[in-house]
Amino acid sequence: MAVGQPVISVDAKKSELIGNFKNRGQRYCKKADAVNAYDFPSEAECRATPYGIYDSQANHALVRVGQSAVTAEFAVASIKSWWRQFGGIRYPQARHLLIEADAGGCNGHRTRLWKWELQKLADEIAIPITVCHYPSGASKWNPIEHRLFSQISRNWAGHPLRNLTVMLGFLRGTTTTKGLTVDAELDTASYAKGIKITDKEMKSLNIRRRRFCPDLSYTIKPRESGSNF
Repeated sequence: MAVGQPVISVDAKKSELIGNFKNRGQRYCKKADAVNAYDFPSEAECRATPYGIYDSQANHALVRVGQSAVTAEFAVASIKSWWRQFGGIRYPQARHLLIEADAGGCNGHRTRLWKWELQKLADEIAIPITVCHYPSGASKWNPIEHRLFSQISRNWAGHPLRNLTVMLGFLRGTTTTKGLTVDAELDTASYAKGIKITDKEMKSLNIRRRRFCPDLSYTIKPRESGSNF
């Protein structure tokens, strides 16, 4: 950040049932909303998962709402969307991208598909990508947790998320006194579970482990033209 290179914090927020369901929290109102007594998934419009990309320097976030499986492919597709809409424009002279992520979940440090998709992204944007995973038990130090997700939860507390339009409205309306701004969009793609990356495919990655916490910190550099597996 000191030399003007992009640093983003990423994570998937808890999935939400979209429909006439109670949303945790309290708000002041003259008349309470009537909601279903039980949260039966069969009565929901869908289950939606927000995936956030928070730019620490710009105090800006892009949240993509997916309705499919929460996979590494979905996570990297969200990062790619952020780069195309904001990152590449905001940092035209970028020579490196740093990603802060949790150690588990769709962007976990053991997930082969996560590294495979990041390699394809590095090849596309033609700059190295360094990932620093927070160790287990330390994920709340990830800036996206307290600078974005907690603010989203406060903003829609007590409001039923009756449809995706309502959810996107609350996401876009999330702000703080320090000037946080949020863009939100739907990801309508379908992501398959259980995609396996072979040993041969892993060997084709241009990845270098960092000396400090090599399992949690690594850099993926673009492959030379024509070297893609």
